Amino acid sequence: MYNIHMILEDERLDDLQLDGLKLIQNKKQFCFGTDAVLLSSFANVKNTSTVIDLGTGNGIIPLLLYGKFKPKFIMGIEIQKDIYELAVRNIKLNNLEENISIINGDIRNIKEYFQAGSFDHVVTNPPYLKAGTGILSTADTMAYARHEILCTLEDILKATRYLLKSKGIFTMVHRPSRLNEILSLMKNFSIEPKTIRFVHANINTPAILVLIQGLKDMNPSLTVENPLIIHKTDGTYTEELNMLYGRN
Repeated sequence: MYNIHMILEDERLDDLQLDGLKLIQNKKQFCFGTDAVLLSSFANVKNTSTVIDLGTGNGIIPLLLYGKFKPKFIMGIEIQKDIYELAVRNIKLNNLEENISIINGDIRNIKEYFQAGSFDHVVTNPPYLKAGTGILSTADTMAYARHEILCTLEDILKATRYLLKSKGIFTMVHRPSRLNEILSLMKNFSIEPKTIRFVHANINTPAILVLIQGLKDMNPSLTVENPLIIHKTDGTYTEELNMLYGRN
């Protein structure tokens, strides 16, 4: 159960509005946003699946996946020790130690932690920006979350190929500006792109995010789904976004 003593200075407790789940977030670290909510819904994880979240941060995606789909087991891996410790606290806070496990590790050394083909589904909300691009945050944890400093897109796809069983599922959210690179790397690592959905702030603006799902060792065939629109023209949230947030 929730214990007030688990909340430290600079932290806050958020209600995820999902099965009573709560999340501790550090206001000085990277806090989750719409992309994590969209990714967890788009993943559509089977309840028989073993799942791993690459770069799990404070554990938000494993918690959302558990709340939405109740998969067989969820693993998260996080390289930053302090954020890993926060993720572990979040799992304990929700009494989900038997359902979700977090390890402190580097996905570039994934073979040290898992055997090949250990998972049915890999999910990730990775850093969007290449190292040396954009404005670098003065806080290391923020910079690591936004820029490919500790891992690259290629590192993620390489780890995914190793972790997935044949015909296993890969689900990711990223920036549309890097879609060509994403598709190329997925194919290079035997992850066949299967479904893409673009996310728009409103119906009159270009896509700001892309949700993509692929299957390992499968034949080519790609479906582009209807776009997901976040805001109506009056600035309020669309019915779909409210539904994804559990507001309806």
